[in-house]
Amino acid sequence: MPPKKQVVEEKILLGRPGNSLKSGIVGLANVGKSTLFQAITKCNLGNPANFPYATIDPEEARVIVPDARFDWLCEKYQPKSRVPANLTVYDIAGLTRGASTGAGLGNAFLSHIRAVDAIFQVVRCFDDAEIIHVEGDVDPVRDLDIISEELRLKDIEFVEKALENQKKKTRQGGQSLQMKQWKEEEATIEKILAWLKDGKDVRKGNWASKEVGHSDADFAQVEVINPLFLLTAKPVVFLVNLSEKDYIRKKNKHLPKIVEWVKEHATGDPIIPISVCFEERLTRFDTEEEAKEECKKVGADSALPKVIVQMRKALNLGSFFTVGPDEVRQWTIRNGTKAPQAAGVIHTDFEKTFIQAIVYNYNVLKELGDEAEVKAKGKMMTKGKDYVVDDGDILLIKAGAAKA
Repeated sequence: MPPKKQVVEEKILLGRPGNSLKSGIVGLANVGKSTLFQAITKCNLGNPANFPYATIDPEEARVIVPDARFDWLCEKYQPKSRVPANLTVYDIAGLTRGASTGAGLGNAFLSHIRAVDAIFQVVRCFDDAEIIHVEGDVDPVRDLDIISEELRLKDIEFVEKALENQKKKTRQGGQSLQMKQWKEEEATIEKILAWLKDGKDVRKGNWASKEVGHSDADFAQVEVINPLFLLTAKPVVFLVNLSEKDYIRKKNKHLPKIVEWVKEHATGDPIIPISVCFEERLTRFDTEEEAKEECKKVGADSALPKVIVQMRKALNLGSFFTVGPDEVRQWTIRNGTKAPQAAGVIHTDFEKTFIQAIVYNYNVLKELGDEAEVKAKGKMMTKGKDYVVDDGDILLIKAGAAKA
């Protein structure tokens, strides 16, 4: 008898399960955040001022997500309209030591982080006498410690307030089902607080374990965490900002220490080396071809496509496509989305009146060449309400008429 297939229990994701998710560029003052934002968005926000609070209100931009599949579909269908996927990025004011207690622009900064779904954390690893470091010298491990501690201290404050409010409910006493739920929620909040006080980030906890004694406990803990909008619950991508010289030669004295720090404090979070000054320089070329020629000349590629794609992965986002001669469009969904909810991304009425979806995957279309061949090979499927959309699916939604 063959051995049973081992079931890998997936960790339940924290955060709101939306399709229009936002990421924020975060870091200490003067580490290259605003310049990175300009390079990512190709927006000119003016020369970033060389002092800690140059960005007070977060600047917002939508960034096109590079995807070879979308490019291929556009080439094939030559549509009148081409709509790629995008990611919303915010440039958030620089953090300083003591932000959790309101130092600098601490409270405004932390409220802006609460509003995003994921964090690009920029860490400075370049020396430049003209760009002051808020702590006096370049020490990325110290900077990582400062940000980690400030976010965690603020989360402790949020959770202590939530616990105080929860205890007001449970003090009422009684044996009702509502009281039982309140007590379970209180126990979860106490566990979150202990976790944070132990110096750990909420996103690294295993909140999927059944601790509170009922079948829906897996989700109950996450549902307690999500409304708190905790800073340390958000996915993080670490961007290590190098000098152009170090980026091109792929060496920097601080890199091994950063890798060690992430391994110890944020296991599994991605680290991407980038040179913000190199990226900014590439945006000055008039055409993309000239920028590519410069990359070829120096022997290094832009890290921006990788940065944007990695953030979509951190947010657990995928795509499906709608195609035809009128329009090729890439739609963003959370991985694990079912067909009616995917239809609802196109138009809310489609979710309510969903009948079925005709589905085939991009990889099949590329391999076989055209839709007629996909159909002939039996790879074009009709799926109902329980179908989970795969990343790269091409969908044709069939829905009923919306009720007036």
